Amino acid sequence: MNNFLKLNGQKITTTGLVALALIITGCQTTPLSKDSKTTSQASTAIAASSPLQIDQKAPEFTGVDSNHTTHKLSDFKGKVVVLEWTNHQCPFVRKHYNSGNMQKLQKEATSKGVVWLSIISSAPGKQGHVTPQKANELMKSSSANPTAVIIDSEGTIGRLYQARTTPHMYVIDTDGVLKYMGAIDNKPSANPADVETATNYVQAAVDSVITNKPVETTVTQPYGCSVKYNS
Repeated sequence: MNNFLKLNGQKITTTGLVALALIITGCQTTPLSKDSKTTSQASTAIAASSPLQIDQKAPEFTGVDSNHTTHKLSDFKGKVVVLEWTNHQCPFVRKHYNSGNMQKLQKEATSKGVVWLSIISSAPGKQGHVTPQKANELMKSSSANPTAVIIDSEGTIGRLYQARTTPHMYVIDTDGVLKYMGAIDNKPSANPADVETATNYVQAAVDSVITNKPVETTVTQPYGCSVKYNS
């Protein structure tokens, strides 16, 4: 049986924490983290903001998608919303897209009326930054199925939600209340082979919210590449 620690009053496994520490340590020594100073500054800014709380209202935001359509969280009242922070150059993101895992989750969720927003908070000149046109090309080439791709180049939404990694996932219920935040699953690796045996926290949270059942696991440590915010 896993041992648990408390984070914001929620359960998270110590096994997950150890794995996360190993992953983050590995990422910081790769060429993917050339902008370590910027990442440190962004992390400091995020840490200084008020922590998000499960069962509290998710922060309102306004964002423009890759088709130049403006979206507000409040526009989706009455619908379950999933927020997915993404970076097409991150190996942890590629794990879930190359395996088809993310596309499958998106398709299953949206077929049930869920709004799925993929958010790109990479700043210009940083890993993962894309133009709206490029975002659409990537979505098409990967057969992705989000409701929209939000271009958050200034990192406004990312910092508001304290998004730290790609992927970093959030599930919001029909009343705009945050019900889950953290990792996509319990396998903090970049190996696509791990998807098959993983426990998918996002899928479980979405299914629970849709059926009006309590979300069993509400907070986990996210894993992946750091979000490439501007300075």
